Amino acid sequence: MMNFNDLNISDDIKKAIDEMGFTKLTPIQKTSIPKALEGVDIMGQAQTGSGKTIAFAIPILSKVFIPDRSPQTIVLCPTRELCMQVASEISKVGVHIKKLKVLAVYGGQPIGKQTRVLKKGVHIVVGTPGRVIDHIERGNLDLIGIETVVLDEADEMLDMGFKEDIETILANVPSQRQTLLFSATMPSQVRRIAETYQKDPDFIKISNKKKNVPKITQYAFKCNIKDKFDGLIKLIEVYDVNLALIFCNTKKSVDFVAKHLKKHDFKVDSLHGDMTQQVRDKVMNKFRNGNINILVATDVAARGLDIANVDVIFNYDVPQNVDDYIHRIGRTARAGKTGFALTLVSMDEISRYNNIKGDKRTKIREKELPTPQEIDDFKNEKVLNAAKSIIENEDITKYVDIINNEAKNNGLELAAALLKMIREK
Repeated sequence: MMNFNDLNISDDIKKAIDEMGFTKLTPIQKTSIPKALEGVDIMGQAQTGSGKTIAFAIPILSKVFIPDRSPQTIVLCPTRELCMQVASEISKVGVHIKKLKVLAVYGGQPIGKQTRVLKKGVHIVVGTPGRVIDHIERGNLDLIGIETVVLDEADEMLDMGFKEDIETILANVPSQRQTLLFSATMPSQVRRIAETYQKDPDFIKISNKKKNVPKITQYAFKCNIKDKFDGLIKLIEVYDVNLALIFCNTKKSVDFVAKHLKKHDFKVDSLHGDMTQQVRDKVMNKFRNGNINILVATDVAARGLDIANVDVIFNYDVPQNVDDYIHRIGRTARAGKTGFALTLVSMDEISRYNNIKGDKRTKIREKELPTPQEIDDFKNEKVLNAAKSIIENEDITKYVDIINNEAKNNGLELAAALLKMIREK
């Protein structure tokens, strides 16, 4: 396994990568970084969460020329959320490069603020295609000095209708440039972009579906449609959710689920396409900061989201097709971690579900929804496991003395009473 220290990159970048906690390269990084450092065009097929942001961040930072305060790299992303994440990641990798300027440009934020930063000088611009075009047309963004173009999540950008914008941007950058394209899938329209705008690209395909999906335990629970919400509540309780995404097929379903989860005192909010960008940003900040731990969303609203440490994905509605299913469940089990993907299936969704289950990329097992007794047993076990962990890892001498003084011959009853107090508070 190759380490970052094995790469021919600056000590500043190595130091930053080390501080970020990375030592070994992921498959996409190992395959693409050395080629990109040589100036080769890359067409990389890899899933979100495979480490591809660092795969292109290192090459573009390795050739940035700090004294030149005009844009040298432009990174195009499908959504503002992804723009912010990518810009943040690049800045972390380049944190020890003095006077480096990275700017994210996207809709929904006052354009004047972005304009002022651009006028002061920026080395790397990360933007959504629409807002990048806006800055070009206003004369705020001159692409004449661009040496590298990165197309991140190319398939999603094309699915969202950005084809013309991408082609306009690529027509405005110098022909002598490096173009790095990354996409989870390689449909014909992505390939056409590559054929038109790249020069003899190295095609790199990382079979992350085979590597990552087995780390996601996938269960399906068949139920009557009227029992689906109660089933969701049971699963949330049994699977001990720390951070979860619940996917619904429609805005109406999102609103229903979020509203009723709030009534059950869960820390939850919703995300769908009818929300203003300001509201979406507010919701996402709450989710990232831990103010809520459950986010209910449609597929469209969740495009481009890359949230670390999501441990459970719920499909409240069965997705329309297997690609949507794979995309949804890929939001968990990031960076080698494990996760659960739990799908509720009502009778009218059986046909869609069978198509998804029959695909070789999925490994779904069917289970019964937990019974009230199983839920109760789980809650007891959770408290007892927490107590065992305290016994193993913390100093409880003072409390042992107190219990010895109080318990005498009724230690078992005292322990049972304490468990009852915790469970029924």
